[in-house]
Amino acid sequence: MTFYQTTLTLPAYTRGVHIITAHIQQSLNELLPQGAKAGMVNLFLQHTSASLTLNENADPDVRLDTEDWLNQIAPADQPQYRHTLEGSDDLPAHFKSMMLGVSLNIPLVNGQLGLGTWQGIYLCEHRNHASGRRLVITVNL
Repeated sequence: MTFYQTTLTLPAYTRGVHIITAHIQQSLNELLPQGAKAGMVNLFLQHTSASLTLNENADPDVRLDTEDWLNQIAPADQPQYRHTLEGSDDLPAHFKSMMLGVSLNIPLVNGQLGLGTWQGIYLCEHRNHASGRRLVITVNL
């Protein structure tokens, strides 16, 4: 087995749900040797207030509804929150990250992410004012 690894710094996104599939595929194209066909891709987001998930890549309403749903589950400005040093959105961001997770495993199929027809990789940005996020991409061929 051979491992390849890189760290992708994503641009700063506004709070919400963003498809980042193209960024990841571009990094894979630059990272992997010519002719790499099959393997496993692990994505690990190095943050506690954002998350990764897979979902619908065609209708942007899915991303908007996902953001609304997450905000209902973990709303900001709750008086019972103690962890507010970085703002009222900080602890809800941690809760959302715990629910969705920060890593994904996706097969590499013919040198491409082995996603289904309607699947896209989401960066769920849970903070109002986040900087670029770092994503460690590890491929096992």
